[in-house]
Amino acid sequence: MDDLLERLRTGLPDGALITDPDVTASYGRDMASFCDAGTPAVVVLPRTVEEVQHVMRTATALRVPVVPQGARTGLSGAANASDGCIVLSLTRMDRILEINPVDRIAVVEPGVVNATLSRAVNEHGLYYPPDPSSWETCTIGGNIGTASGGLCCVKYGVTAEYVLGLTVVLADGRLLNTGRRTAKGVAGYDLTRLFVGSEGSLGIVVEAVLALKPQPPAQLVLAAEFPSARTACDAVCAIMERGHTPSLLEIMDRTTVHAVNKLANMGLPESTEALLLCAFDTSDPVADLAAVAGLCEAAGASEVVPADTAAESELLLQARRLSLTALETVKSATMIDDVCVPRSRLGEMIEGTAAVAAKYDLTIGVCAHAGDGNTHPVVCFDHLDPDESRRARESFDEIMALGLELGGTITGEHGVGVLKKEWLARELGPVALELQRGIRETFDPLGILNPGKLF
Repeated sequence: MDDLLERLRTGLPDGALITDPDVTASYGRDMASFCDAGTPAVVVLPRTVEEVQHVMRTATALRVPVVPQGARTGLSGAANASDGCIVLSLTRMDRILEINPVDRIAVVEPGVVNATLSRAVNEHGLYYPPDPSSWETCTIGGNIGTASGGLCCVKYGVTAEYVLGLTVVLADGRLLNTGRRTAKGVAGYDLTRLFVGSEGSLGIVVEAVLALKPQPPAQLVLAAEFPSARTACDAVCAIMERGHTPSLLEIMDRTTVHAVNKLANMGLPESTEALLLCAFDTSDPVADLAAVAGLCEAAGASEVVPADTAAESELLLQARRLSLTALETVKSATMIDDVCVPRSRLGEMIEGTAAVAAKYDLTIGVCAHAGDGNTHPVVCFDHLDPDESRRARESFDEIMALGLELGGTITGEHGVGVLKKEWLARELGPVALELQRGIRETFDPLGILNPGKLF
């Protein structure tokens, strides 16, 4: 321990090291339940690429594990510390280095907060689409590490589609540049995409080149009430089948609607079994919403209410963004699942989740990026009740199994981390698992980068 701290201090400025055990313990985990976390030996908060390189060279020399972290808003345990590790918190590397309206790119450090970048590029008439629900606090580095998504994915896609290039510090301290700044480029293997979603297991991202889009018009939102989740999902299928391209298409089930109303008094309709939110940011959103309203009514909607103004639309979006926070108030703990299925199976997924809730006598609320088929079943339970905690864990696993049975995946945007690594092996199969482990060993032969995650 003394040797580790002495070596780290030789290449770091004052204030970059945290050794107080009461403080280092606060860096032990992200927001996931049921995930083991160890005790860090030290927390390092670098400000420069050179400081990150120094940390990795030291870690390699002493064979000390390194766990990279952003804002720790993740939901899979991917940022959880391991015993005796160096926690490498990148939150102080928070500069926006460049915004280029001609090339439509931004160059940023990993600690830049998603919302901060979004507002900065808006000032140039540009738009950075990925917007996780935690966008006011989560960092770009964390978004890249977990390949996060957000509410607008149905039209604009996920983080991976906006990362053009990366600067990465490898396990031994070498610096790797991947990708490009150009609009096109196919030279060599796509190492950039390999790092996106790797959860810090291949290297430490210290700079990213991100693609931007022209800022779209303000979106208008429609809210539709349905007597069942199945009829709401029928409407989703009809909207997509008819070729519409909404900027947002979200579902909140009855449990979620009630929780949001209780938390924030939003005035959402509590008689509904499923609330569908659909938005358009086109040149004529009123006409688009009118067409979608007809499809919702044909699918069985009991009421369809389009927002008249951008302000009304923002209130509806705020209600959706509060979903996870609201469900966290139902019981003392939550497990937030992240199962993605084909859109055509979405109704079966939500109904199946309700059956799981009944089977285990638990409250499970579902909010979903319906346009992507990406569901977030939230298991609410009393963590002080051993039997309820057991039932919560079993229900969580059963929901993931249901997703795979429906042709889906165990995670659409939250990542694998500690929480789902056993399920990752089931989804990938032995051949893919062997190849992925081999890739990891190529980049990190000593196994010091975020050990215990993914595999």
